[in-house]
Amino acid sequence: MLTDQFGRSINYLRLAIVDRCNLRCTYCMPENGLPWIKQNELMTDEEMLRICSVFTELGVDKIRITGGEPFVRKNSIGLIQSISQLAGLTDLSITTNGLLTEQYIPLLKKYGIKSVNLSLDTLDKERFFKITRRKSFDKVMKTLDGLLQYGLKVKINTVVMEGQNTEDIIPLVMLTKELPVDVRFIEEMPFNGGNNDISLKWNFAQIYNHIKNHFPEIQKIDDPKSSTSYNYKIPGFTGDVGIIAAYTRSFCGDCNRIRITPSGILRTCLYEGTGVNLKDEIRMGKTDEALKNIIISSIHKKPKDGWEAQKLSLTTSQIHQSMATIGG
Repeated sequence: MLTDQFGRSINYLRLAIVDRCNLRCTYCMPENGLPWIKQNELMTDEEMLRICSVFTELGVDKIRITGGEPFVRKNSIGLIQSISQLAGLTDLSITTNGLLTEQYIPLLKKYGIKSVNLSLDTLDKERFFKITRRKSFDKVMKTLDGLLQYGLKVKINTVVMEGQNTEDIIPLVMLTKELPVDVRFIEEMPFNGGNNDISLKWNFAQIYNHIKNHFPEIQKIDDPKSSTSYNYKIPGFTGDVGIIAAYTRSFCGDCNRIRITPSGILRTCLYEGTGVNLKDEIRMGKTDEALKNIIISSIHKKPKDGWEAQKLSLTTSQIHQSMATIGG
């Protein structure tokens, strides 16, 4: 097993397969998009598959496919199929905005996808357009229906933003009354692709208190090991509610995660500004054993938490880079 200097076992890889996205969410990127990674700087399917294989040989048994929007990448479903066949992999999941996902749901089920995280910041069509700058609400809801129809586990991810969607918190909680979904409210982070400061009024405590005011009977339930969310149950409801302290970073203590950006950079923390480029190492002819040694060395230096990582490496400009370039 991979372990860091604090004795934490690292078994979870988040692989961003593309930086591009077909939404322009206000909390992620400017209206006109970003300077996208050049094609020759992106990893090829073969390079991604090789990196995933090396990680599974090192004990990683969970991989999440992210972006950008992963289904924007050409032949993304073929890549997902190939990754799903790796020996030692027990949990393959996906994070998506749902715009292009519906057509692939039968194949996701076939390839053994364990769960799908669906980004959905509002249940109001007009607010959806204001937040995402795209009129695609109906496509996302059709994807949600399809995922549930095929019996995939669904987690809805909602970034809570003051003045934009706080009125959606309770309606989203109400989804869990009848539907087998987990709705997870996420603190807004500074990774917005610009220099826009964020308001942290709606932090973990504010979100929780707002929900509790409407549902006083809400109960804390056990959090899975290394969970990023604090999880709750409203008695009689089918699904669960979670809150992710993404900015205040109170979940870092038993972190088991690492990230690979679309250009191949290994980042041991979301708030880390640097990292070794595994794609470049592959293109220089490094063997799998050499790659393993690089990975082991990098993970051993994984910072204690997000605050330490930010202090050590993030510049002001990097703090405002987009989640699409980091890997969502």
